[in-house]
Amino acid sequence: MQPESIIFQDDGLIPNSRYPVLLFRGAVELESNDPASSMESRFAANHWIDSWRNGIYSFHHYHSTSHEVLGIYQGSVTARLGGENGQDFVLRAGDVVVIPAGVGHKNLQSTPHLGVVGAYPAGRECDLLRGRPGERPQADRNIAEVPIPESDPVYGVHGPLKEIWIKRR
Repeated sequence: MQPESIIFQDDGLIPNSRYPVLLFRGAVELESNDPASSMESRFAANHWIDSWRNGIYSFHHYHSTSHEVLGIYQGSVTARLGGENGQDFVLRAGDVVVIPAGVGHKNLQSTPHLGVVGAYPAGRECDLLRGRPGERPQADRNIAEVPIPESDPVYGVHGPLKEIWIKRR
């Protein structure tokens, strides 16, 4: 399955990334009795670990030390990706979005009981930045050091992530 691939430019506050956000629609078939575990298992099998369950923050933020995967296991959310001047996406149960280090993301509106599983490639440590003065240039240096993951969180080592991102290196 080829994902939607979206690139966001640096907006002066949110650095974004040369790597595209990858959006996999309906990528994970969710077990009705425990849909969150379906997401967690898929990500863990592909070495995206240290998962958590929650939602998406309602303020613009990004991570400079790790890429992140978000899997919607319940409800839906309108998320803005790319910072204030970015683009809005409706994400539904079963959708997965891979967010490169530096790309802003924010929950604009969600259904009650939104369920999200997040994880990081090979369990990388994750920071939380908001595009505030003073974050850069250290954030830019951090982002430049984050490696391309060895595995796609949905389809593993043969998934499209590496191929798509290597073209943008």
